[in-house]
Amino acid sequence: MDFRAKDLANIRQFPTARAGMRAVAEGVPQAEAMAASWVEIVRPLGRRIYGLRRRIATVAVAVLAGLLFVHAMFGANGMMVYKQKRMEYQSLKNRIAQQQKENDLYAQRIQGLKTDQKFIEKEAREQLHYARPGEYVYVPPTPPDPVPASQSAKK
Repeated sequence: MDFRAKDLANIRQFPTARAGMRAVAEGVPQAEAMAASWVEIVRPLGRRIYGLRRRIATVAVAVLAGLLFVHAMFGANGMMVYKQKRMEYQSLKNRIAQQQKENDLYAQRIQGLKTDQKFIEKEAREQLHYARPGEYVYVPPTPPDPVPASQSAKK
């Protein structure tokens, strides 16, 4: 491979510090003129805003208060969500109390079946249709199926 520089005229030279300062100094009048024109454009608007600063501040505070109110009411942890969670908590609390009553009832039945002979006999007669010798058990007949309202249901 050949690494020799063939065309030295295409190589750029870095400008000296003096040349850079000269370029900056030459552009100063144009930059000052542009800044002056911008100041003339912006100055009336600045005076107008300065004159309305109290109104602008009042409106900004009112908008901020409104946004905070909306966030406090309807945000992720707002009042609406709080009320919904509170209702859910109450319903779960009621359901737990109902389940606890049901568990207590079952615990009483279990305890009765373990210890009380009269309770065991009662359950055996009601659920299993047991009877003592010489007794008869009456079992009511099952009700017939209801008749359909129209004859088209049979087809």
